[in-house]
Amino acid sequence: MLNLAIIGCGYWGQNLVRSFHQIEGCRIGAVCDTSPERRRAMEERYAGIPTVPDYGALLADPGIEAVVIALPAADHYRVALEALESGKHVFVEKPLALKPEQGAELVEQAASKSLVLFVGHTYIYNECVQRVKAYIDSGDLGGIYYLYSQRLNLGLVRRDVNVMWNLAPHDVSIALYWLGEMPERASARGISFLQEGIEDVVFTHLEFSGGRTVHIHTSWLDPNKVRRMTLVGSKKMVVYDDMSADAKIQIYDKGISRKTISASLGEYREFGQFQLIHRAGDLVIPQVAFSEPLRNECLHFVDCLATGSRPMTSGEEGLEVVRVLAAAERSLREGGASVPVT
Repeated sequence: MLNLAIIGCGYWGQNLVRSFHQIEGCRIGAVCDTSPERRRAMEERYAGIPTVPDYGALLADPGIEAVVIALPAADHYRVALEALESGKHVFVEKPLALKPEQGAELVEQAASKSLVLFVGHTYIYNECVQRVKAYIDSGDLGGIYYLYSQRLNLGLVRRDVNVMWNLAPHDVSIALYWLGEMPERASARGISFLQEGIEDVVFTHLEFSGGRTVHIHTSWLDPNKVRRMTLVGSKKMVVYDDMSADAKIQIYDKGISRKTISASLGEYREFGQFQLIHRAGDLVIPQVAFSEPLRNECLHFVDCLATGSRPMTSGEEGLEVVRVLAAAERSLREGGASVPVT
């Protein structure tokens, strides 16, 4: 029986409490939050789970094997480091940290103590995201040209981080998972409307080897809630729409092919030596069995602790996302300049 504690039961922390509470072989030893109202709500909803205002006692408790951290992003590094130093396995919500050097320290600390460091990039555990990954790896889509994402809504404005750090970790983690590599450069432009110095709208651009690109639009100031990614390949194109009820994945068998003109026709210096051929085939909407990504993620964390297997969203993967976002953040401060991802 895995005995864990959850630190932070705000908007997302409450979902983590619910999910881990439903998992067999897992026991929530305590929930920590500084808010008396939130602690009271947890006590009323989950009788028998103790609540505390200070996580220090949880880290000192030898009976607690792992901690789940769902705090503001600025607190992730500090609390995760304390937990690892206390010998606890750690599940920390995204982003892993706000600086690459902090993320690297967490990865090194976990490795030195043979502890699991797990980052909550929930979308990697989404069946649709995994299905698109399978299409890419199979070659069914051909070579990948580019992809772009829109993660927009009105509200849930944060004061501790800008919209890029709040929402883009989802899209960056999906892009790295799908493409299987890190970008070489990043650039970003954003605008602050509501709070000075905290961008409400950010356009992030990532450049990969071979000319592949990823464009990410994040906003707190959009009339519609949008969670959509479009991937364009040389053979087929895919739209992943997480807000759609019955067409979350749409595969378009269409595109433009280059057909070489026979050399016997001679050189066409003015018009080129190829023709552009438009293709338009079927639209396929595959059926995907739904299972809650958060539950899949929590089950995977428990399984990793039980079997010693490497998490799909390990500290190393979380650090890669932080490195990308840190480069984009630097670009924001430099007026949108293209910045190497280091």
